[in-house]
Amino acid sequence: MRIAFLGLGHMGLPMARNLASAGHEVVGFDVFQGAMDAAAQGGLPVAESGPAAVTTARAEIVITMFQSGAQVLDAYRGVDGAQGLLDVAVPGTLFIDSSTIAVDEARAAHALAEAAGHRSLDAPVSGGVVGAENATLAFMVGGSDDDFETARPVLEAMGRRIVHCGGAGLGQAAKVCNNMILAVSQIAVAEAFVLGERLGLSHQALFDVASNASGQCWALTTNCPVPGPVPTSPANRDYQPGFAGALMSKDLGLAEHAIVSTGVEAQMGMLARRIYQGFADGPGAGQDFSGIINTIRAESD
Repeated sequence: MRIAFLGLGHMGLPMARNLASAGHEVVGFDVFQGAMDAAAQGGLPVAESGPAAVTTARAEIVITMFQSGAQVLDAYRGVDGAQGLLDVAVPGTLFIDSSTIAVDEARAAHALAEAAGHRSLDAPVSGGVVGAENATLAFMVGGSDDDFETARPVLEAMGRRIVHCGGAGLGQAAKVCNNMILAVSQIAVAEAFVLGERLGLSHQALFDVASNASGQCWALTTNCPVPGPVPTSPANRDYQPGFAGALMSKDLGLAEHAIVSTGVEAQMGMLARRIYQGFADGPGAGQDFSGIINTIRAESD
């Protein structure tokens, strides 16, 4: 298919490359020149603007991978009198937003697209940079059944697990709930390892027990926060992300917004938000979110 891919950062560029490798015709754009240069050097065609990417590609599908909901909405409708993506796209174009944004922002994007005569899906991802590079991402998709089936082969070129979560905005709802679980479990695993250290328990012994008992979880068996037991975890490369603490803090901010707006009593989610906000404001901005263990160690001294 003919695809315009907007947002060629650490996640977006490998996703776009995987689409091109699968035989799709892809034209990219990013507001940062360094990302544009990296894309062009890797052989991915780029355009001078987002709308130009849509028209140059004669796009049937437009994929956005941005940092915020405001950026998505501005790109869709244009700012300061400039044409937006919705203005230049051929009627009936399928817009897929893979950014992680608030549920209400995702629903606003759906409404804008539909009002302009287009189709729309929210399709945030899980799996980090490694998943983007290896085409093993998980996609959580919100939108109509027909639009989901149209998008499925495109998403399958970038991911391994594609789940239709329901109507508009429910992909983002699934993402915010999933990442709240992940944050809480990563903190719990980190606290358990620090406690084990103080009790004289080796990292390997704790891992061998918990990974085969009721403490088993992704935060332990894939993202183990101490070097050794899981050689591929970020702890073995000085906590280089993976998934940075700043991004986890951002996602938990979206969870906080959802918790407050729905009135849910989510004490663990709100506590995780405060913990990761402090981590991101300090040493964790550029570290993997599993580096929270070092903050727990420091605060335990």
